[in-house]
Amino acid sequence: MKRHNPRRRSVQQLRRGMMTMELLLTLPILFVLLLGIFEFSFLMYARSDVVQASRAGARLASLNGVESEDIQYEVGRALAGKFRSTYQVQTTLGTYPGDEVIVTVRVPMTAAAPNLLWPLGYNIRGRDLMAETRMVKE
Repeated sequence: MKRHNPRRRSVQQLRRGMMTMELLLTLPILFVLLLGIFEFSFLMYARSDVVQASRAGARLASLNGVESEDIQYEVGRALAGKFRSTYQVQTTLGTYPGDEVIVTVRVPMTAAAPNLLWPLGYNIRGRDLMAETRMVKE
C-alpha cells in the first residue's frame, strides 16, 4: 500500500494555486491585446479600401471634362457600399492640363471597426480614416 506524504500534497496544491493566480493576472492583459489586434486589423483593412477609392477618384479626376459628382460616384463605386453614406469626398479639380488634382476621402473609424477599446480610454468615435491622392490633370 502506498503512503501519501502530506507535505508533498501541500506543495502540489501550492503550485496549482500559483498557476491559477498567474493565469488570473495575465488573462486580462492578453484579452486587451487581442481586442487591440482585432480593432487595428479592421482599421488597416478599411484604410486600404479608402486609399484605393481615393486613387480611383483621382484617376478619374485627372481626365478632362469630369465633374465632382462623377468623382463622388466613382469613389462610392470603389468602396462598393461598404461604408454606405458615411464617406465624404473633397475634390480640388484643376482647370488646365498640368494642374494638380486632389481627391480626399474620409470615412469615420466607427463605420470601419467596432469600438472595442473604449473602456480603456482609447475611443475611435469622432476620428476618421483619411486618404488623399494627388495627380496631374491631363
